[in-house]
Amino acid sequence: MDARFTAEQDEIRRTVREVLAARCGPEDVRAAVRTDAGYDPALWATLAKQLGLPGLALPEDYGGVGCTITELALASEEVGRGPAPSPLLSTAVLAAPLLLALGTEDQRAELLPRIASGELTAALAVPGTALATALALVGGNRGDWAGGGRAGGVQARRVRGAWRLYGEAGQVLDGHSAGLLLVAAHAGGFARSRTLLFLVRDAGLRTRQTALDVTRPRARVRLRDVEAELLGEDGADVPGALAAVGNRAAAVLACEAVGAADRVLERTVEYVGQREQFGRAIGSFQAVKHRLADVYVSVQTARSAAYYAAWAAGQGEPVGGLALAQALEALRTAAAEGIQLHGGIGFTWEHEAHLFFKRAAGDELLFGPVHRLRAHAADAAGLFEGREVAV
Repeated sequence: MDARFTAEQDEIRRTVREVLAARCGPEDVRAAVRTDAGYDPALWATLAKQLGLPGLALPEDYGGVGCTITELALASEEVGRGPAPSPLLSTAVLAAPLLLALGTEDQRAELLPRIASGELTAALAVPGTALATALALVGGNRGDWAGGGRAGGVQARRVRGAWRLYGEAGQVLDGHSAGLLLVAAHAGGFARSRTLLFLVRDAGLRTRQTALDVTRPRARVRLRDVEAELLGEDGADVPGALAAVGNRAAAVLACEAVGAADRVLERTVEYVGQREQFGRAIGSFQAVKHRLADVYVSVQTARSAAYYAAWAAGQGEPVGGLALAQALEALRTAAAEGIQLHGGIGFTWEHEAHLFFKRAAGDELLFGPVHRLRAHAADAAGLFEGREVAV
């Protein structure tokens, strides 16, 4: 492994950072999340059409740039510094890799170029609150999370040769605005029980939900006799594909969280150098220096883990969840210290430090929590096999 960035990777980071620095300040973020889409369409058009972010990790044959997951992760690190609300995570990190892995040639040829250009956004819809389970981040995903038997979750049935979906999916990232939904559904009843993925263009009733992290809008999707198209072939290893995408997504999310943690640390260091107490800048107090030094070490450790996970994801190594746990913990610590060291103003909801604190808490709710990410990584590595653990 060569830990140095290439000239192309450095250029991606620099370009994305410059664009977001000019167009994604705290007030821009707050204005964007109040729109119907939950993000700034003009900024998304710039990120997609001019910088090509949705197609970074897609093959050139489908209109992509042909880079690896590492380049997408590095771009996401800069997006996390905003934190910039956009459909990049739902479209390019979760949905597009599933289309590439499972879709037929016709499906890939139709949809991936539109995703790469930013024309089409997509979202992954799984039943209830099972996103982390479906992506195999907190345990195995070959159970009945999609809805076992004849009730619960989302059910798929063949009606006169066509697939129809029934059920409900909650916490669908960007589900209220996505032009395409990838819906995980249970099919076959008890006799041929299996989980399949379906393409849904007319998603029925969508309701945008109130979210702790307003920069990650999500929706509840109710499917009542909705027509759907099977993604790929019946019999494909859907849980395996979801687990592979989950590992890659965790690496990208880890880099995004590191970018957010680095940004909030920068702002906190800047503030303590300006705020005075007893005639001195509070940043000169040893206790404050020690606290920020601990945060710095935490962020740098998480950055190393996230970069390694992004590289390893390209080699098929399942270490994304562990890196994500480290990064979310670093972000939560950096945001909490930032709120405290900003004093009275830091405790108001209007301060930008809360955007980062809510991002850490919201991502733990969606993809964690941290202790379960680590526990699953330990189980997968067989860390405690044959040992008695005292309780």
